[in-house]
Amino acid sequence: MASLASPEASMAAYYAARAAEYEAVYAKPERQADLRLLEAWLPGVFAGRRVLEVAAGTGWWSVHGARDAAFWLATDLNPETLAVARAKAAMPRCVRFATADAYTLDGLGPQRFDAAFVGFWWSHVPRARLAGWLDALFARLAPGAPAVFIDNRFVEGSSTPIAEVDAQGDCWQLRRLDDGSRHRVLKNHPARAEVEAALGARAARCDWFGDDALPRHYWAVRAQAA
Repeated sequence: MASLASPEASMAAYYAARAAEYEAVYAKPERQADLRLLEAWLPGVFAGRRVLEVAAGTGWWSVHGARDAAFWLATDLNPETLAVARAKAAMPRCVRFATADAYTLDGLGPQRFDAAFVGFWWSHVPRARLAGWLDALFARLAPGAPAVFIDNRFVEGSSTPIAEVDAQGDCWQLRRLDDGSRHRVLKNHPARAEVEAALGARAARCDWFGDDALPRHYWAVRAQAA
């Protein structure tokens, strides 16, 4: 099983190895209705805005979210996943790409944005690093800017089982890739109250998509930067 010294290094190695098969997760039949709802919702949130996307991966959400944006900067640490995103014929013309560490967003210069999108990254952030990561993200946003976070709910029978909960309260899954390699992957599933508490005073308000029953497999919140 693949194991590295830190969760951050382990995640980077896992997603680099998974790049070619990354989007198979979006083919799960039971998730299709939820995905269509979220894909239809996102463009209106970002219409006409300059958007920073953190941990863009293979660009699945960039294609949908950036449809009506004025400018969209899709960032990721892994060139392997960004290469998949760059090759997408459906990628909107407003999208640009940059390699950047999600925790620091170094290398972006003094750029500020009037919106942010983070899809399926919150769950991979160790609880001890949440505050520092959110500080770095919101420092890039103008007051009033919407920051949208989407991530997985844990759904028995659809989600990968939790194999371990460590002393810090972080949850870990064991995942196998098509090449046979096994990976220990950090994957938290925070409750609504936990998300709002973590955002804290950085967010002037939080508007949740749907309710606790809709969508079933994902949660999504639009947080307005204070």
